[in-house]
Amino acid sequence: MVVPWYPRSWAPLAAALTLLLVTGCGGGVVPPPTVESSSAAPGPPSGATPGTPTPLTSPDATDGGTGVEEDINAAVSVTTTYWQTHWPELFTGGYNPPRILGVYDGDTPGTPVCGSEPLPDDNAVYCPDGDYIAWDMDLMRFGHARGDAWVYLVIAHEWGHAVQNRLDAGLVDLARELQADCLAGAVLFGAAQDGTLTFEEGDTEELADALTALADRTPWTDVSDHGDASQRVSYFSRGARSGVKSCLPNAVR
Repeated sequence: MVVPWYPRSWAPLAAALTLLLVTGCGGGVVPPPTVESSSAAPGPPSGATPGTPTPLTSPDATDGGTGVEEDINAAVSVTTTYWQTHWPELFTGGYNPPRILGVYDGDTPGTPVCGSEPLPDDNAVYCPDGDYIAWDMDLMRFGHARGDAWVYLVIAHEWGHAVQNRLDAGLVDLARELQADCLAGAVLFGAAQDGTLTFEEGDTEELADALTALADRTPWTDVSDHGDASQRVSYFSRGARSGVKSCLPNAVR
């Protein structure tokens, strides 16, 4: 993925992601680190002309030329811009972004806490107590090796939890993790529509792979927590196709 975006049709990308679900595209056989909360926009309104592209390439040869740190920074920028831009169109009241705690190492002393509990190893989280988003760099590096779309998904998903924390209870789905996947899809594809993000060849496959790798039918996630691969891709695709409002409970859409 690259920021910003040059004009092109984004709708076929959402359809392609849905097709990947139907045809069974999923995660590889390499077991990732333990993951509890996975996840992965936007700026000027639709029709705006993007500014001069900011190069995100890096001499870091270990991850294909674009550094994981650059992709993380881009994902944070794209996601916060989307919510700041579109919140007034979607919800009443003002919007304040969550705090970005950023990188932590869950395998070392002095790990930050959420409430009274240390943040989990090899994970990414939104912590309501402190209203912050953080991620273990081991998780990000592992996923980035599979494809750079991973970090966009993780950050957009955790940001979805921050959004849930800002909504009236009636707007929060009982399936909170799947709703966060839906919001991530709405943000990433909404960013493409806005003109702040471009999907490169292979990104839809990477998103389907990441959603599958972080699904419940694996040894590294809690059963009934995030949903199986089919559910995760389905919810993400719903948001990608139909936007934020499609992620809200039926009664209030």
